[in-house]
This record gives sequence, structure tokens and C-alpha cells, in this order.
Amino acid sequence: MKPNRKPSEPDQGHFLQPLGIALVCLIFILLFLIMGVMNLKALYKTLAGFMESRGMSIIEEVQASAEAYFQQSEQCQQSIFDADSGNLIGENSVSFQESFLVDLMNLAREIDLGHEAAPFSHTQLISLAERERLSLVAFSDENKQVILENRPVPREILRLANPVIQGDEDFRIRLFHRTEITEGLGFVACRRDSGRGAVILGLDDRGVRYLWSGFALRKAVETADRKPGTVYLMLTDPHGRIMAQSGDLPVNDNKLAPRFENGVSSRNIVSGEMEIAAPVHIFGEFAGVMRVGIKSDASDRMLKKDRRTIFVSIMFMVLITVFSLSVLYKNQNRYLKRMQAMERRIQQAERLSALGRLAAGVAHEVRNPLNAISMGIQRLQRDMPHQQITGVIRDEIRRLNQIIEEFLSISRTRRLTLKPHDLTGMLRQTSLLMAEEAESKGIQMILPPADVAFIVSMDMDKMKQAVLNLVKNAMESIPDTGKITLALKPRGREWVGVEISDTGTGLSEADITHIFDLDYTTKEKGLGFGLPFAHEIIRGHGGEIHVTSQVGVGTTFEIRLPLVNTLPIG
Repeated sequence: MKPNRKPSEPDQGHFLQPLGIALVCLIFILLFLIMGVMNLKALYKTLAGFMESRGMSIIEEVQASAEAYFQQSEQCQQSIFDADSGNLIGENSVSFQESFLVDLMNLAREIDLGHEAAPFSHTQLISLAERERLSLVAFSDENKQVILENRPVPREILRLANPVIQGDEDFRIRLFHRTEITEGLGFVACRRDSGRGAVILGLDDRGVRYLWSGFALRKAVETADRKPGTVYLMLTDPHGRIMAQSGDLPVNDNKLAPRFENGVSSRNIVSGEMEIAAPVHIFGEFAGVMRVGIKSDASDRMLKKDRRTIFVSIMFMVLITVFSLSVLYKNQNRYLKRMQAMERRIQQAERLSALGRLAAGVAHEVRNPLNAISMGIQRLQRDMPHQQITGVIRDEIRRLNQIIEEFLSISRTRRLTLKPHDLTGMLRQTSLLMAEEAESKGIQMILPPADVAFIVSMDMDKMKQAVLNLVKNAMESIPDTGKITLALKPRGREWVGVEISDTGTGLSEADITHIFDLDYTTKEKGLGFGLPFAHEIIRGHGGEIHVTSQVGVGTTFEIRLPLVNTLPIG
């Protein structure tokens, strides 16, 4: 059975109005927050688009410059390199061509150093040639014997590279004289650092074009005019390797592969900097990725200002909501106090009404024993020797006294003398009063352990009477033998539960609903005052009583009382 709500408890239904207003305000705050986030995203997208436009203009300028260098490289190919003398012909393009050939020779030396550090396998050499767009990569010893190659070296190339292989020359380049004898390949031969043999690189038209495009891009990056606000430029090849760079690169971030959307990638690198990246093409052929770092201080300040505005607006709305709820809460409290006073008056009226019904029942019950007394006295007057009549009179008088005593006790349950008492000791004292009767009925009583004292503020006599009524009710519910268990269980830090369990016949759901009504009883004999009397005493102590039962299994009454203290004994 659920405990009755105390008059001091607020009715949660009365808070629907402020809760509804709070919900509406919360919805408005969420809508404002969503709109603010959407505005921030739109502003960020606009600023990012502006930064992307700046970055793309720089990338397009570098790409245009690289294409111009590439066209100049095609003109350089009209110059003729004399393989025997090692001198360049074509004075107008000597400087540009020399720079390209120096890069090519450096590539050969890098391959040689890599092989010296960790000799290549044939598979690794093939992979290296494909990555660098080289048609031929070969290593020879001083005896003109090829010791490692990705493909057979044409005899003409070996013949032309023989001075380098023999150690007579440091290098020999014949890049732009690609004939059928050399199988369409130009070559670069460099003497190995170890002094034994040579490294030979062979390139076809595709390889030369690839190397020229890379060289043109590096040249474009190195000669690019960095505009105000540009932090760095960085060029990576299709394999992610850095080909050229200019400016201060971000720490530990120069190899992070960008994700392109619509051909452009933008992301924040560090506070105040944004990187714009885009693929670079030389006359339609993919040649690498260009990354540009641009200062974004102004954009960050605008975003920060908008975030601060949204935050201040939300805080202002929250403060308004809290203030409105506080005003409503105070008004509701005044309203609730009036409602609680009205509820107390209604409860008093209901109690008086119940006492009136009880009085009518008492009067009816008193009338019957008085009639019996009257009849007994009449018989006694006619026939004095009849002793059975005298016994009847004595029993009826005793029953009349019990009815009146219980009736008067109910009206006195609210007048309590509360003092701190040990609940464990009270239960053990109460069990002693019922021990003899329980033993005579074959009922075993199980008591709580005496090692912990649960101190509660109570009227000892009244609480003992309430527990006695519950124990008597439990004994009457056991038809033959059984047991009654008294237990104490903490319920949180502020409450203690007194459980009185029996193995009796149990109660139905309908009985549990009305078990504490004054005019309700499940017994053939009895007035049904015991449980309502116990209920009134427990409520007078500020406690609650709960009932759980199962027909044919038993019933458990739990009294919950406010706890003063829990102390170990001993």
C-alpha cells in the first residue's frame, strides 16, 4: 500500500505551469543555439571560401610560372650536349639547362647512395624506376659488367658511358640525342662514389617530360613572389615527397595528405594559420600537390567575436528563464501553502466524519452487550443459583470495556511524547510480551540481532502498542504452526525499516487496499481497530507503513521511521 502524502509535501502537479514555461524557454534557447551554430558555419564557410580563393590564386600563379618554365625547357632541348667534350652548345639556355642537368645528376647520386646503404633487390629496383619515371636504372662495375639492372642496357649506351665506367670521366650526359641505336633512350652516367663502376639512368620522352615538369615546378616555387599574409609554400610530388618549399612550414605537419573537395582542400594548421592545397597540373598532366599557408588572424577574430555574441545571448536568455522560474516558484509556494492548509482542514473534517461513523458503530456494539447484561440481570433476579448467567455478564462487560478503550485510544494517537529510544530494544521487549502466546500456538518468533542500536524519536508506549497490534494480526493470520520474523533494515542514511513478516494466509489486493480503513476487517470476530490504530500511531511519528502480501505465502508489514542515529553496541 502506498503511504499517504503528508500535508507538508508539495503536489508535483502544481508545478506544471513553471515547468511548462521552463520547457518553452529551453526550446527557444535550443532554437537560438541552432541558429547561432548555423550562422557560424555559414560565416566560417564564407571566410574559408575567401581564404581558398587567395590560396588558389597563388597556386595558379605558381602553376602558370611552372608551365612557362616547362615551355622554356622544350626550347632547351634544341640545344645539343656534346657527349665527348662535356661542353654545352646553345648559349641562350645554358643556365637553365645546367640547373636541370645538375638535378638529374643529383638524382643519380641519391640512387647510388641508397644502394650503398642498403643494396637494392631486382624488385626494388623496378619499383624505384617506376616511381621516378625512369626507363633504365643500372649499376656496372669497372669491368663494364652490369651487376644490377631493371632491364637490359643497350650496347650503344654502354659504349657511350664507357669512359665513366672505366673511371676516365666523372659523368657523361646524352639526354636529348635519343636514337634507335639507344632504343629511344637518353642517358646519364655518373661515376659511383665508391669509385668502382657507374650508375646509368635512361629516360624516354615520357620520363624526360616528367623530370622537366618537376624541375619547372621547383623553379616556380623557388622564384615565386610570396604575397603579404603568405606563411609558406610547399610542393609535393605524386608520391607525397617534398619537391620544394619556401617559408616556415608547420611543425610535424608537412606530410599530412590533404583531402580534396571540388579540387581544393583547406584546413586549420595552427592558431591564426590556414592551409590551402590543390593538385597542380602541367599542361593537363598531374605533377604534384601545392600547399599554401595563409594567415587567418582576421577570420579567427571574426569567428571568435560571433561565438562570444552567441554565448552572451544564450546566457542572457538563461538568466531571464531562471528569474522567471524563481518568481513563479515563489508564487506557487504561496499557492501551495494555502492548498496545504485547505488539505489539513479537509483531513480534519474527514477524520471527524470517520470518528462519527466509528461512534455509530461503537454505539451499536455497546448496545448488544448492554442488552445481554439487562437480560442476564432479569434472569438473575428470577433464579439466583444460575452461575452461567453470571459468567456471561462478566464476559460481555469485559468486551464492552475493550471496545470503549480502543475507541478512546484512537483519538489520543496524535498526542505523543517523543523521546530518543532504541528501536532494537523496543522490538525485543515487545516480543517478550507475545512470546508465551506464540509458543502456545506453535509459532516461532525470530528477533533482530542486538548488536546495533537504531535510535529514533518516538513515544515508546504508543509505538510498542502499534507493533503489538501488527504482531497480533500476524499471529491471527497463521492457522497452524509458522513463524513471525522481526527485522530492522536501514533505508538510506535517514530512515530505518521495521519489517514484521509472517507465514500466514496472506492478503489479496483488495484487502491490502482497505486494510487500514476504520470500518474494514477480514476477521469473523473483531472490530478491525488494530491496524488503523497502528497506522495512526506511525503517521503521528512522521513515518510510513507499507504492506506486501501473497495469498497462501504470507504478509510483510514494513514500518519506516526517521532515523536519529545508528550506533554499534559494545
